[in-house]
Amino acid sequence: MPRAINPPTVAKPQSNYAQAVVHKGSGERIVVSGQLGVRPDGTLEQGFEAQAERAWRNVLDILTAGGFETAHLVKVTTFVTEPGRTATARAIRDRMLGGHACASTYLQIAGLARDGFLIEIEAEAVKD
Repeated sequence: MPRAINPPTVAKPQSNYAQAVVHKGSGERIVVSGQLGVRPDGTLEQGFEAQAERAWRNVLDILTAGGFETAHLVKVTTFVTEPGRTATARAIRDRMLGGHACASTYLQIAGLARDGFLIEIEAEAVKD
């Protein structure tokens, strides 16, 4: 099982994530492409919160389909296009991950692949 690292010599994370995650190299690994707030039928959820929840649901559904669990997540990267969404994105992440803390990067960017996309999440998980 991956192990979180938060040494006391480094500033405490500002939300529920780990400064680093250690995992053994002999396990199985899944790398999840960036997931958007797009429903299975190809339509886009409306609004930041709905897109964030759908993007996370897509990530978690892909993990499940690959035989992984939330606890196997070692790294997520979140890209957002709307300023001021950090607290909302963190709250949704924390709820969707059920308290699991993996390494995490949050980036505010100018745009994604298409107008209207407000958030994209990529992930990596490892299991023994």
